[in-house]
Amino acid sequence: MFKERQITSMSLLAYALPAAAFAIPTIPVAIHVPGLYAEDMGLGLAAVGAALLIARFFDIISDPLAGIISDRFPLPWGRRKTWVILGALAAGFGLYRLFSPPAGADINYLLTWSVVLYVGWTFVTVPYNAWGAELSETYDGRTRITTAREACGVIGILVASIAPFLLSYMELDDEASRQGIVWIAFMFGTPALIFLILLVPERPRPPSAKPYFSRASLKAIAKNSLFIRLVTAWFLNGTANALTVILLPLYIKYVLAVPHETRDALIFLYFASAVLALPFCAKLSKRLSKHQSWSVIMTGASLTFLLVPLVGPGDVWLFAIVCAITGAALGADLALPPAMQADVIDIDRLHTHEERAGLFFAFWGMATKLALALAIGCAFPLLDATGFVTDGTTNSPPALMMLMVLYATVPAALKFAAIGLMWNYPLSRKRQEALRRRLSRRPSSPRKRAAA
Repeated sequence: MFKERQITSMSLLAYALPAAAFAIPTIPVAIHVPGLYAEDMGLGLAAVGAALLIARFFDIISDPLAGIISDRFPLPWGRRKTWVILGALAAGFGLYRLFSPPAGADINYLLTWSVVLYVGWTFVTVPYNAWGAELSETYDGRTRITTAREACGVIGILVASIAPFLLSYMELDDEASRQGIVWIAFMFGTPALIFLILLVPERPRPPSAKPYFSRASLKAIAKNSLFIRLVTAWFLNGTANALTVILLPLYIKYVLAVPHETRDALIFLYFASAVLALPFCAKLSKRLSKHQSWSVIMTGASLTFLLVPLVGPGDVWLFAIVCAITGAALGADLALPPAMQADVIDIDRLHTHEERAGLFFAFWGMATKLALALAIGCAFPLLDATGFVTDGTTNSPPALMMLMVLYATVPAALKFAAIGLMWNYPLSRKRQEALRRRLSRRPSSPRKRAAA
């Protein structure tokens, strides 16, 4: 068996902690920015929606740019960590400006600082995830790293979900509450980034005799069938999860019909279950494999959605079971596929002699964002077409049926499609160890490789 070069527990903690800070602003941005600019600033929903859509376009196309730059252009602090720091500074400043618009801020102000925020986030997440893939060379070690990182990320989401309750006790106005989120992220993020810089090692980019975008290397990506298969399953399952997350509050409010506090408790249960399930997912992947563990857990989530048609008004405990199991499955979705992504990058390293984890995780990020865009772009128009309303009036049975189908039936079908791709996935622990042995015997010098 290929021997693990273990990352120390201190380095692992230092690597994972920034994920909490990076995740804290995500929910507040999604909730507060549209209302702030459409209503408080008087820009209107149509204009705000168009501006945010354009900003998201820049967000998506910035992924490959961030991957290429972090792969090829190291700065004094390192190939990954420098870009993480610069991206965090840009995202933090963009977040501050978005949440503190001056009087008379127009649509160009919203567009400019949304682009700064989203592109900054991209320059954080792409190098950060690629860095994690390079911290371990072994099958189970990569699961350990992604599990720690994603646990911290979900904890950041939980902090963001309870922050409004904590800030409400301080009797702050709306602007001060928004700034409170910025300061919470800053207080978490600053020490976490300092520990990241000081305590986490980074693999230097080896010398290369080949151009980064040679025809042969690009063909290697296209022919990396396991990468294509994995990212397709990731996209399908990501679309399923996006539908579940964006429709969960609507389902609780209009089908379960419970008070606001119960809704918040169920949403908290969903994300808390993801954190609590992560150690179980890591242990299961050691007993089986990453792809089979992921498939088993996706199957459990898909079957749990069969309970959703049984949920009626007031059925809190039955729906709590749905939230707990599907939330636990979210933990596996966050931890296991990125660890598998690190494994398929070994195939590219073997065939191209290049370190391009940043570029691969850029494609991964694009698939994630496209999945969310597809979920939003399909779910809300379909609900609108059936007459679904959020103005307090009673929804018709067809509208509620469409909500149930989009929240449960479609995600279950998408997850089963992802399971079909993953169940017989051939990159097992044994094959990955064979890949690492071949890579360890490869000459490190480009001149030696050319002569080999």
